[in-house]
Amino acid sequence: MSLTKDEKATIVEKARIIRKDVLRMVASAESGHPGGSLSCADIMAVLYFHEMRLDPKDPKDPDRDRFVMSKGHASPVLYASLAERGFFPVEELMSFRKIDSRLQGHPSLKALPFVEMSTGSLGQGISAANGMAIAAKMDKRPVRVYVMIGDGEMEEGELWEAAMTAVHRKLDNLVAILDYNGLQIDGSIEEVKSLTGIPGRFRAFGWHVIEINGHDPDAIAAAFDEARTIKGRPCMVIAKTIKGKGVSFMEGEAGWHGKAPKPEQLEQALKELDGGEA
Repeated sequence: MSLTKDEKATIVEKARIIRKDVLRMVASAESGHPGGSLSCADIMAVLYFHEMRLDPKDPKDPDRDRFVMSKGHASPVLYASLAERGFFPVEELMSFRKIDSRLQGHPSLKALPFVEMSTGSLGQGISAANGMAIAAKMDKRPVRVYVMIGDGEMEEGELWEAAMTAVHRKLDNLVAILDYNGLQIDGSIEEVKSLTGIPGRFRAFGWHVIEINGHDPDAIAAAFDEARTIKGRPCMVIAKTIKGKGVSFMEGEAGWHGKAPKPEQLEQALKELDGGEA
């Protein structure tokens, strides 16, 4: 089912708010990873405000959908999404990476009960998501499991082992989303370790593959709708994105993978996201 005009407007606005919160958090902490958080903000907005079945008042509902942020360094976008969805006060975001804060640099399920998996050691997210999807099937629960992975993360071997397992176990309640922004901390993906032919590789493994523009809410929602129709195998949504999306001086720049904006840069970035001139 396509998004209504009002639904799309809500998602666009939520993505804008999430991006602003990401920047404020990282700037306040003077540490963090803005680039890959900004690139997947539109996807997170669709997941948390349209797609996933969640209740902030009952975060441990056994029938809730699950989300795993496999690229754990993108914790700012996860925290911003959770706060905006009502899981904890938005004001707490400014404690990000501070001593004794629940909002650690990488998500911790011990610190936050509504985080499904502690992540940060790259490549492990699909393995964890596989377990959740298998458990849901064994328990006959209507749970769908979503896992966000990074393109640089796909250079990890465990991810490919997990990809085989997901097919072998016929995990049609599992949806992986590749934030394909083309950049990692050391530069372009193609220079570090080429990912040429990713759609074909996953199809060869047996996944159903959907390729989209990761900044188009309609395309994102349609991909999740399509995934629901697929039976007997997992789905991989390959979302082409722009690192640092929404901030002119961050877009397409690998240097903003893990660098905090200075006060004047933050001011410019927030102004751009509010629709003002740079």
